[in-house]
Amino acid sequence: MSKSRRSALVGLCALLSIVLITWYVTRSTPVAVTPAIAHGYAKALKQARNGEPGAARVLYQQLGRPDLSDERRVALHAELPNYPSPQALKLADKDLSNASPLVREAAIHSIVGLVPTGQRTLLLGPVLDDPEQPVRFAAANALLGLSPDTLGLYFGPLQQVLDEFVKTLKTEPETAESWIQLARLYIHSALLPEAQHALEQAMRLQPENLRAVVAQIELLDKQGKSDESRQLLARQLAAHPESAYLQHALGLWLLHHGERPYALLGLSKAVELEPDNQDYRYDLATTLHDQQELEAAQRQLEEIVQRHPANRKARVLLINYWKEGGQLQNVQVLLAQLEQQNPDDPALQQGL
Repeated sequence: MSKSRRSALVGLCALLSIVLITWYVTRSTPVAVTPAIAHGYAKALKQARNGEPGAARVLYQQLGRPDLSDERRVALHAELPNYPSPQALKLADKDLSNASPLVREAAIHSIVGLVPTGQRTLLLGPVLDDPEQPVRFAAANALLGLSPDTLGLYFGPLQQVLDEFVKTLKTEPETAESWIQLARLYIHSALLPEAQHALEQAMRLQPENLRAVVAQIELLDKQGKSDESRQLLARQLAAHPESAYLQHALGLWLLHHGERPYALLGLSKAVELEPDNQDYRYDLATTLHDQQELEAAQRQLEEIVQRHPANRKARVLLINYWKEGGQLQNVQVLLAQLEQQNPDDPALQQGL
């Protein structure tokens, strides 16, 4: 062997030794966690759930811990969508590769809350190849409804996972929930008669399952059978007049059919029956706004923010409504609170 080749070989061996030593030290040396962070999980979770000042910072600190249990990491991910930022997205994306399937599923749900529907493909498309079936199915659920153009290279892999999902649901012991999930998959594939059959099976197993009822109403509407959907909704409301879920569905049905003034009655009734339901109150607020009832819409959003300070979506919309009404002092108060919660919130960075 020539002297130059021998020198090159020695140099390569030395380089490999350095890489291996660095890898071993990095892998075997635990990352230091300060006592304050190590004992701060409960406080961080409370701050995040209550929308307290500093919530985003401590939430990110806890999710950045390498020693956090899977259960605690999953609980933190449930709060992450209320605190969006590049750091939040980085933490969620990192946990898509976590060793725990439960954590990977939780990270998928975080990304659903953090990223608009059409922008999820690049993040969640690779997860369709996850080794664990429940994780693949969670990723597929998160991508349901996207167009082939939006899915791009992941259109084929998504169809493969959806086919696998359907086969799995058909072989498992039947439950109302499995039939409802099957109906969702059929609707995505435009197999509407099959979806109708699946929902009928769900109702056979659980006649009082209102999720299946509302899904049937929406499916009939999708097929242009408006009279049938209206009759089914009327029958169910007669049987369950105190169901906030059905009153909300009535409001949405009327909105879809251009009956906004009447829709307000159903949406208001839903809020009256379940005053703590954030989604019902939010839908009522946006409908009031569309009816040019700005002050009433603001009051509904104020109620959400008062009851649920961590609800970022309601807070940001209320800021916009205050701006629209020229109430800049209220805008400044809400912006200051948002900045205390999460100084890296995109709404602040965009100069809301």
